Amino acid sequence: MRELAKFGAVGALGFLVNVAIFNLCIHTFQLAPIRSGVVSQVVAIGTNYLGNRYWTYRHIDKNQIHRETVLFFFFSGIGLVLENGILALSHYGFGYTSPLADNISKNVVGLAIGTVFRFWAYRTWVFRVGAQQEHSGAEAAGDGTGDEAEDEEPARAEDEAAHPRRTPAQSRGAVAADGRREAAQAASAASATSPSSPASGGVRLTGARTAPAASGSRDVRGVEVGGLTAEEQREDRRKLLK
Repeated sequence: MRELAKFGAVGALGFLVNVAIFNLCIHTFQLAPIRSGVVSQVVAIGTNYLGNRYWTYRHIDKNQIHRETVLFFFFSGIGLVLENGILALSHYGFGYTSPLADNISKNVVGLAIGTVFRFWAYRTWVFRVGAQQEHSGAEAAGDGTGDEAEDEEPARAEDEAAHPRRTPAQSRGAVAADGRREAAQAASAASATSPSSPASGGVRLTGARTAPAASGSRDVRGVEVGGLTAEEQREDRRKLLK
Protein backbone atom coordinates (compact mmCIF):
# COMPACT_ATOMS: atom_id res chain seq x y z
CA MET A 1 0.00 0.00 0.00
CA ARG A 2 2.85 2.36 0.81
CA GLU A 3 4.48 1.48 -2.48
CA LEU A 4 1.24 2.26 -4.34
CA ALA A 5 1.00 5.61 -2.56
CA LYS A 6 4.54 6.53 -3.57
CA PHE A 7 3.89 5.43 -7.13
CA GLY A 8 0.74 7.55 -7.13
CA ALA A 9 2.63 10.60 -5.85
CA VAL A 10 5.26 10.22 -8.57
CA GLY A 11 2.49 9.69 -11.09
CA ALA A 12 0.72 12.86 -9.92
CA LEU A 13 3.90 14.85 -10.46
CA GLY A 14 4.30 13.29 -13.89
CA PHE A 15 0.66 14.10 -14.62
CA LEU A 16 1.19 17.79 -13.84
CA VAL A 17 4.28 17.87 -16.04
CA ASN A 18 2.42 16.05 -18.80
CA VAL A 19 -0.60 18.38 -18.78
CA ALA A 20 1.49 21.52 -18.55
CA ILE A 21 3.78 20.65 -21.45
CA PHE A 22 0.90 19.30 -23.54
CA ASN A 23 -1.04 22.54 -23.31
CA LEU A 24 2.14 24.58 -23.72
CA CYS A 25 2.91 22.83 -27.00
CA ILE A 26 -0.64 23.21 -28.29
CA HIS A 27 -1.36 26.81 -27.31
CA THR A 28 2.11 28.36 -27.37
CA PHE A 29 4.00 26.46 -30.02
CA GLN A 30 0.90 25.57 -32.05
CA LEU A 31 1.91 21.95 -32.41
CA ALA A 32 -0.51 19.23 -33.49
CA PRO A 33 -2.26 17.35 -30.68
CA ILE A 34 -0.46 14.03 -31.27
CA ARG A 35 2.93 15.69 -31.50
CA SER A 36 2.22 17.72 -28.38
CA GLY A 37 1.15 14.54 -26.61
CA VAL A 38 4.36 12.73 -27.55
CA VAL A 39 6.58 15.60 -26.37
CA SER A 40 4.75 15.99 -23.08
CA GLN A 41 4.75 12.25 -22.51
CA VAL A 42 8.51 11.92 -23.05
CA VAL A 43 9.22 14.62 -20.47
CA ALA A 44 6.77 13.01 -18.03
CA ILE A 45 8.44 9.62 -18.53
CA GLY A 46 11.81 11.08 -17.53
CA THR A 47 10.23 12.63 -14.44
CA ASN A 48 8.55 9.35 -13.51
CA TYR A 49 11.75 7.39 -13.92
CA LEU A 50 13.71 9.62 -11.56
CA GLY A 51 10.91 9.57 -8.99
CA ASN A 52 10.37 5.81 -9.11
CA ARG A 53 14.04 4.88 -9.26
CA TYR A 54 15.24 7.08 -6.40
CA TRP A 55 12.12 7.16 -4.23
CA THR A 56 9.40 4.54 -4.85
CA TYR A 57 11.76 1.63 -5.62
CA ARG A 58 14.99 2.92 -4.13
CA HIS A 59 15.33 -0.26 -1.99
CA ILE A 60 15.56 -2.42 -5.11
CA ASP A 61 19.02 -3.60 -6.18
CA LYS A 62 20.72 -1.14 -8.55
CA ASN A 63 23.31 -3.58 -9.94
CA GLN A 64 21.34 -4.06 -13.17
CA ILE A 65 20.48 -0.42 -13.74
CA HIS A 66 21.21 -0.59 -17.49
CA ARG A 67 18.69 -3.40 -18.03
CA GLU A 68 16.25 -1.66 -15.74
CA THR A 69 16.51 1.61 -17.69
CA VAL A 70 15.94 -0.10 -21.03
CA LEU A 71 12.87 -1.93 -19.75
CA PHE A 72 11.52 1.20 -18.08
CA PHE A 73 11.58 3.24 -21.26
CA PHE A 74 10.31 0.30 -23.29
CA PHE A 75 7.18 -0.11 -21.16
CA SER A 76 6.83 3.66 -20.87
CA GLY A 77 6.82 3.76 -24.67
CA ILE A 78 3.93 1.28 -24.67
CA GLY A 79 2.11 3.52 -22.21
CA LEU A 80 2.80 6.50 -24.49
CA VAL A 81 1.21 4.64 -27.41
CA LEU A 82 -1.84 3.83 -25.28
CA GLU A 83 -2.39 7.41 -24.14
CA ASN A 84 -1.84 9.02 -27.51
CA GLY A 85 -3.83 6.27 -29.21
CA ILE A 86 -6.86 7.29 -27.14
CA LEU A 87 -6.19 10.94 -28.09
CA ALA A 88 -5.90 10.09 -31.78
CA LEU A 89 -9.09 8.06 -31.67
CA SER A 90 -10.98 10.90 -30.03
CA HIS A 91 -9.51 13.73 -32.13
CA TYR A 92 -9.37 12.12 -35.55
CA GLY A 93 -11.78 9.21 -35.18
CA PHE A 94 -14.71 10.77 -33.35
CA GLY A 95 -14.05 14.40 -34.34
CA TYR A 96 -13.71 15.82 -30.80
CA THR A 97 -11.17 18.51 -31.64
CA SER A 98 -11.67 21.04 -28.87
CA PRO A 99 -8.83 21.61 -26.34
CA LEU A 100 -11.11 20.32 -23.56
CA ALA A 101 -11.88 17.12 -25.48
CA ASP A 102 -8.19 16.61 -26.21
CA ASN A 103 -7.27 17.01 -22.54
CA ILE A 104 -10.00 14.63 -21.41
CA SER A 105 -9.15 11.95 -23.94
CA LYS A 106 -5.41 12.12 -23.29
CA ASN A 107 -4.94 13.27 -19.70
CA VAL A 108 -7.93 11.51 -18.16
CA VAL A 109 -8.94 8.39 -20.11
CA GLY A 110 -5.60 7.67 -21.79
CA LEU A 111 -3.60 8.51 -18.68
CA ALA A 112 -5.71 6.21 -16.48
CA ILE A 113 -5.19 3.25 -18.82
CA GLY A 114 -1.49 4.01 -19.23
CA THR A 115 -0.96 4.39 -15.47
CA VAL A 116 -2.47 0.99 -14.67
CA PHE A 117 -0.31 -0.65 -17.33
CA ARG A 118 2.87 1.09 -16.24
CA PHE A 119 2.39 0.24 -12.57
CA TRP A 120 2.02 -3.45 -13.41
CA ALA A 121 4.94 -3.41 -15.86
CA TYR A 122 7.32 -1.47 -13.60
CA ARG A 123 6.61 -3.66 -10.60
CA THR A 124 6.70 -6.96 -12.50
CA TRP A 125 9.45 -6.48 -15.07
CA VAL A 126 11.48 -3.35 -14.39
CA PHE A 127 12.15 -3.04 -10.66
CA ARG A 128 11.34 -6.71 -9.92
CA VAL A 129 9.92 -6.27 -6.43
CA GLY A 130 8.75 -9.90 -6.17
CA ALA A 131 12.12 -11.30 -7.26
CA GLN A 132 13.93 -8.99 -4.84
CA GLN A 133 11.75 -10.08 -1.94
CA GLU A 134 12.27 -13.78 -2.79
CA HIS A 135 16.02 -13.20 -2.97
CA SER A 136 15.99 -11.46 0.41
CA GLY A 137 13.93 -14.30 1.89
CA ALA A 138 16.37 -16.89 0.53
CA GLU A 139 19.34 -14.98 2.03
CA ALA A 140 17.56 -14.77 5.39
CA ALA A 141 16.85 -18.52 5.28
CA GLY A 142 20.50 -19.18 4.38
CA ASP A 143 21.69 -17.06 7.30
CA GLY A 144 19.37 -18.95 9.62
CA THR A 145 20.76 -22.28 8.44
CA GLY A 146 24.30 -21.06 8.97
CA ASP A 147 23.44 -19.95 12.52
CA GLU A 148 21.95 -23.35 13.28
CA ALA A 149 25.05 -25.06 11.92
CA GLU A 150 27.24 -22.83 14.07
CA ASP A 151 25.13 -23.71 17.12
CA GLU A 152 25.52 -27.42 16.39
CA GLU A 153 29.34 -27.27 16.31
CA PRO A 154 29.86 -26.70 20.10
CA ALA A 155 27.32 -29.44 20.88
CA ARG A 156 29.15 -31.88 18.60
CA ALA A 157 32.50 -30.97 20.19
CA GLU A 158 31.12 -31.55 23.70
CA ASP A 159 29.67 -34.90 22.66
CA GLU A 160 33.00 -36.01 21.19
CA ALA A 161 34.82 -34.92 24.35
CA ALA A 162 32.39 -36.88 26.54
CA HIS A 163 32.52 -39.95 24.30
CA PRO A 164 35.97 -40.14 22.66
CA ARG A 165 36.34 -42.32 19.65
CA ARG A 166 37.90 -45.76 20.20
CA THR A 167 40.54 -47.43 18.10
CA PRO A 168 39.59 -50.71 16.33
CA ALA A 169 41.51 -52.74 18.93
CA GLN A 170 39.75 -50.96 21.79
CA SER A 171 36.42 -51.53 20.10
CA ARG A 172 37.11 -55.28 19.71
CA GLY A 173 38.22 -55.50 23.33
CA ALA A 174 35.11 -53.74 24.50
CA VAL A 175 32.93 -56.09 22.45
CA ALA A 176 34.73 -59.15 23.87
CA ALA A 177 34.38 -57.83 27.43
CA ASP A 178 30.69 -57.23 26.88
CA GLY A 179 30.31 -60.79 25.52
CA ARG A 180 32.08 -62.30 28.54
CA ARG A 181 29.98 -60.23 30.91
CA GLU A 182 26.77 -61.33 29.22
CA ALA A 183 27.89 -65.00 29.29
CA ALA A 184 28.70 -64.78 33.00
CA GLN A 185 25.32 -63.21 33.72
CA ALA A 186 23.57 -65.94 31.73
CA ALA A 187 25.49 -68.70 33.56
CA SER A 188 24.70 -67.13 36.93
CA ALA A 189 21.03 -66.96 36.09
CA ALA A 190 21.03 -70.59 34.90
CA SER A 191 22.81 -71.82 38.05
CA ALA A 192 20.39 -69.94 40.25
CA THR A 193 17.37 -71.56 38.63
CA SER A 194 18.71 -75.13 38.03
CA PRO A 195 18.14 -77.50 40.96
CA SER A 196 21.02 -79.79 39.95
CA SER A 197 23.54 -77.01 39.28
CA PRO A 198 26.85 -77.30 41.11
CA ALA A 199 26.54 -73.71 42.21
CA SER A 200 23.39 -74.52 44.10
CA GLY A 201 25.30 -76.88 46.32
CA GLY A 202 22.35 -79.27 46.34
CA VAL A 203 22.60 -82.93 47.35
CA ARG A 204 20.28 -85.43 45.72
CA LEU A 205 20.00 -89.18 45.38
CA THR A 206 20.42 -90.75 41.99
CA GLY A 207 19.48 -94.22 40.96
CA ALA A 208 21.55 -96.42 38.68
CA ARG A 209 20.46 -99.83 37.38
CA THR A 210 22.98 -102.59 36.92
CA ALA A 211 23.50 -104.16 33.58
CA PRO A 212 20.28 -105.76 32.34
CA ALA A 213 22.08 -109.06 31.55
CA ALA A 214 22.76 -109.70 35.23
CA SER A 215 19.99 -111.67 36.88
CA GLY A 216 18.50 -110.37 40.02
CA SER A 217 19.69 -106.93 39.29
CA ARG A 218 18.82 -104.36 41.83
CA ASP A 219 18.83 -100.62 42.03
CA VAL A 220 22.00 -99.08 43.20
CA ARG A 221 21.59 -95.67 44.56
CA GLY A 222 24.37 -93.24 44.85
CA VAL A 223 24.67 -89.90 46.46
CA GLU A 224 25.21 -86.94 44.17
CA VAL A 225 26.96 -84.07 45.87
CA GLY A 226 27.47 -80.81 44.10
CA GLY A 227 26.20 -82.36 40.84
CA LEU A 228 28.68 -85.38 40.99
CA THR A 229 28.13 -88.88 42.34
CA ALA A 230 30.43 -90.40 44.95
CA GLU A 231 32.02 -92.71 42.39
CA GLU A 232 32.71 -89.81 40.05
CA GLN A 233 34.26 -87.84 42.89
CA ARG A 234 36.52 -90.79 43.79
CA GLU A 235 37.53 -91.16 40.16
CA ASP A 236 38.43 -87.47 40.04
CA ARG A 237 40.56 -87.79 43.19
CA ARG A 238 42.40 -90.78 41.70
CA LYS A 239 43.17 -88.82 38.57
CA LEU A 240 44.46 -85.96 40.64
CA LEU A 241 46.73 -88.26 42.71
CA LYS A 242 48.24 -89.73 39.53
